[in-house]
Amino acid sequence: MSTQTVLFELGTEELPAGEYEGMANALASGMASGLEQHGLATGEMTVFATTRRLAVLIENVQECADDTEQEVLGPPVAAAKADDGSWTPAAVGFAKKQGMSADELQIISTEKGDRLGVRKVAAGALCTDVLPAVVTQAVENIPVSKRMRWGRERHEFLRPVQWLVLLCGAEVIEVSLFGLTSDRVSRGHRFHGQSSVTVAHADAYEATLKEQFVIASVDERKALIRGQVEGLASKDERVVIDDNLLGEVTGLVEWPVALRGSFDESFLTVPRQALISSMREHQKYFHIEHPDGELVPSFITISNIESKRPEAVVYGNEKVIRPRLADAAFFFDTDKETTLASKALRLESVLFQRDLGTLAEKQTRISEVAQTLSQTLGADKATVKAAGCLIKADLVSDMVGEFPELQGIAGRHYALHDGAPEAVANAIEQHYWPKFSGDQLPQSPESAALALADRLDTLIGIFGIGQVPTGSKDPFALRRASLAVIRILLTFAPTANLEMILTTAKQSFPSGVLDEGVVDTVKAYLLDRLPAHYEEQGVSVDILRSVTAVGTETIGDIDCRSLAVASFAGSDAANALAAANKRVANILTKVDETLPAINEQLLTETAELALRAALTESQASLDLAVADNDYPQALSNLAQLREPVDAFFDNVLVNADDASVRLNRLALLQELRGQFLKVADLAVLAR
Repeated sequence: MSTQTVLFELGTEELPAGEYEGMANALASGMASGLEQHGLATGEMTVFATTRRLAVLIENVQECADDTEQEVLGPPVAAAKADDGSWTPAAVGFAKKQGMSADELQIISTEKGDRLGVRKVAAGALCTDVLPAVVTQAVENIPVSKRMRWGRERHEFLRPVQWLVLLCGAEVIEVSLFGLTSDRVSRGHRFHGQSSVTVAHADAYEATLKEQFVIASVDERKALIRGQVEGLASKDERVVIDDNLLGEVTGLVEWPVALRGSFDESFLTVPRQALISSMREHQKYFHIEHPDGELVPSFITISNIESKRPEAVVYGNEKVIRPRLADAAFFFDTDKETTLASKALRLESVLFQRDLGTLAEKQTRISEVAQTLSQTLGADKATVKAAGCLIKADLVSDMVGEFPELQGIAGRHYALHDGAPEAVANAIEQHYWPKFSGDQLPQSPESAALALADRLDTLIGIFGIGQVPTGSKDPFALRRASLAVIRILLTFAPTANLEMILTTAKQSFPSGVLDEGVVDTVKAYLLDRLPAHYEEQGVSVDILRSVTAVGTETIGDIDCRSLAVASFAGSDAANALAAANKRVANILTKVDETLPAINEQLLTETAELALRAALTESQASLDLAVADNDYPQALSNLAQLREPVDAFFDNVLVNADDASVRLNRLALLQELRGQFLKVADLAVLAR
């Protein structure tokens, strides 16, 4: 089987750094899928992507797909001939369609009887023939966030397309897209390379571009940037390489060159987060720290040129960052001229949500709920009260207005400047934690109380006015808020009653504002978010459903039960008990009568006597284990019921002719079901 390397490159004007890699992967997926649909086997695939190109190289692509035998079925044999033995119009018409006479048709056996038909050998597709269609379809399927037009044509893409390369080995394959026709001419680096670069063979693509100062591999550019950046730090320094920033700058350059610059030490009086934000978010610089976390007045930038005068490039970057840092310093100094308490008064003019009032009203509600929950979380009520009246005040500061990501952080600095205790200042900052999935939790009960109250206020408020998140639309980040509630409760108040906490939050709103059923709605929403929280711990959706089905009221209890069931699930005993539990549940679902207490005298079969004895024996130890929240032990006790349960179903007829015996046996199963439900509804786990 002869093979070739296939290369397709789509050259564009500069693509957004956040999209180019996903677009290249989509292009590769589309090409691989297209070739597979034509029966062409492929080898290793490499995806290349830079700010100016999306490219896919596929090795060992079959030049010609294998021939395939096809069966084309016609009418049933019984309907193919008339009474006089002549071919019917259906048979003649089918044969004509196949380009032959009816006498040349074959009889083919099928599941529905013998039919006329023909067996054909279809020639395999040629790679060079199908590539244009495969590439065209793959390009059409590239996800594009916002399309644009250019020139006088009506072609649309994320950025104007400038050139196309399509090679099968050394052969140019012609495809027309965006008013362009493919050839073997690519382009080098915008400044260092040539505007026309001939790719002699698909296998030579990566090396050819590298000669033109283009590193086409995303991973290679990332590794090169990381190495250069780390190499510019001294032994007593550490460059903080954020993965998101690394990915972004990788998408901005084709020939990365790391350079180190500096800024005035006087700016270090500004909160470090503001300086880092200015460098990272606005200028795409990597910041440098001492081992103790103190900022070094330096930065590292990634240039897309290898300048003969690197000091000029560094000077330009230093000149650009200086006014950004000066702005941060100005905002910080200006904000400190007024107290945080005075800023809090301005919240009365800032709307949180039309139906839920201002930020001042939201802050008051959060403070009241947090104080109410202080005892539950073991927090100091005075600290919670002091922080609660200030937690949103920095939202109207100049610093947060310019750097929104500093909310809470700026508030902490201003609180300390005003003489607030460290615990109050920390609570102001940490009530925003966790900010995203996997982020750190608040570090004190006081911070946790405010963080919990803040999320509950948003959840209860937004759900209470009927603005439920749908699909990808979640403007108030309710999904993130619900996961934060779960994590905070697990850490600080695992035994807190969930309905009580939600009711507390609801009561902080004026009467008549919220839907009456909002507590149940939010409770169900929180429980629905549990699978996302437990995903990394190997706890399946079915396990969580089995636990929440028994009506447990605390997040901590759900956690203990879920982890115990997850450890138990999959064992032979678990599978057997799940199946038995489901069988029992199905039987009891069909019972209309009120079941009596178990009558020992009606238990006559050996297997039902054994099951009754086993249930009696397990009852006390099971109740003790559940009372101690020792769910692994409780499940171990239930596992002991496997043999008597199996024996019961193998040897006892539940629906006996004698009605009293039947009801007695159903009562026995009801007791069995009751013991099963002490931990979880294992019937949910049955396959």
